[in-house]
Amino acid sequence: MKKFLRKNAWNQEGTFDNSDLFWYAKAVAEMQSRKLDDPTSWWFFAAIHGENIAGDPNSINWNTIKTPPKVPTNPLPSTNIKDKYWNQCQHQTWYFAPWHRGYLMALEIQIRTIVIELKGPADWALPYWNYLNGEKENKIPPAFTQQFLNDGTTPNPLFVTERYGPDNDGNIYIKLFKDGKPRVTQNCELKTVYTGNQNCFGGPETEFSHYGTLFPQESLETNPHNFVHNDVGGVAQGNEGIMSDPNTAALDPIFYLHHCNIDRMWASWNAKGNNNPSQIEWLGGPKEIGEREFVMPLIDGKEWIYTPNDVTNLDSLDYSYDNLETKTESAITDNTSERLKKLGIPTLDHVQLTEDTMDNNEKPTELVGANQGSFEIKNAITKTTVNFSDKGLKKVSKSFLKASAEEVPDRVYLVLENVKGNINANTLEVSVNNQHVGFISLFGLRNASLGDSHGGGNGLSFSLDITNIIDELHLENDLENVSSLDVAVTPDNEILSDTKITVGRISVYREKQ
Repeated sequence: MKKFLRKNAWNQEGTFDNSDLFWYAKAVAEMQSRKLDDPTSWWFFAAIHGENIAGDPNSINWNTIKTPPKVPTNPLPSTNIKDKYWNQCQHQTWYFAPWHRGYLMALEIQIRTIVIELKGPADWALPYWNYLNGEKENKIPPAFTQQFLNDGTTPNPLFVTERYGPDNDGNIYIKLFKDGKPRVTQNCELKTVYTGNQNCFGGPETEFSHYGTLFPQESLETNPHNFVHNDVGGVAQGNEGIMSDPNTAALDPIFYLHHCNIDRMWASWNAKGNNNPSQIEWLGGPKEIGEREFVMPLIDGKEWIYTPNDVTNLDSLDYSYDNLETKTESAITDNTSERLKKLGIPTLDHVQLTEDTMDNNEKPTELVGANQGSFEIKNAITKTTVNFSDKGLKKVSKSFLKASAEEVPDRVYLVLENVKGNINANTLEVSVNNQHVGFISLFGLRNASLGDSHGGGNGLSFSLDITNIIDELHLENDLENVSSLDVAVTPDNEILSDTKITVGRISVYREKQ
């Protein structure tokens, strides 16, 4: 039996009657009392994820954050210490899940040590916020919203001023649906391969990636991770909430409960029989290929250098979850058998049709269409036209004409390329030919747009599966006559007047099955 059991934060209605939350608050207060340059302080741990103490004009400076919390910007640790520990978080990469698992484990050790010193339970473990567990638990636990502890006088260290919510009105909840359409989901759990550029669970293959450029369709990081950050943080009165910016997000105590749920989802995905990467470049982490190593401060001045291989299997670690159940609101798309049936293509019993035929691994993709250039996203709906190349469209059409159970027609993706901006907190809805195809969250956009980012300032790119729309055009006998697609992008929340969000290009790619 594991020594430590992580449990649902909504136990005891998410109040301080939940002892996990009570002791978490006590320990967070102690960590917040320590100086910035103390590796065991709350502020130091936040900076491990990301920081902006230097005051980049394109990002939120820690000294402009409205209290609480009162965030220090000095004394700074030495340059060697900063270079070693700070700004490590892995995003838009196959290292996303393992890096954050190690980060949570290190924070949990710090918290548990303090809890024990305060005469709390020796088996304390970090609780998780399962915001996908219905219309009650999608709300932030009440322990995070009261300004004082139950004594009525002690400030609550879990309370944060700059949380604005998905509607920018201070109501903190995760907007699971919009107009009946699934918005924040666990559909990543339906993926069957870990890495890839289109359909995958864990992200694209990269080197050390402290904010990259590509968001694979409905990966664990894309959805629900990014949406939860922006739904909690939001934007109001000209300010983003601190959860909406990767450089401030870990200052918010709810951050760790959010990531605890993300870690739980990875464990759930593995428990379903799905495999993590076996490549040495993943198992050994970026250090294996000469990049920066993953390292966390521990208690008593010790440190922990770790790799994905050290944290890849929950069975080998000293903690577990009380519940690994995950639910999908809807299928990502028709599975292969259902798709072939819809297209009138006979299947054979001896042919094994699984979701592996949908998920991208090393399948070739080819550009078949694009719009005429960049455009800016406004508060009103923004429309553009994607024109097909004659050669590309013919290849897609041909894949239907020769389709069989052994040769499935192409999958088709809409890609928003080189999305750039000076804000992270917006969410966009995308439609094609007046049909909804998905939502995208811009969490991480500002960092990815900066010239010194790992992506060289190229912004973010988002992939959305539009295969069902192409299938319908084929069934209506219109595909060969189609020369373009009408694409519309609509903000899900207000775009501030001083905000600029641009899309470099919208393109369509075919993926041969």
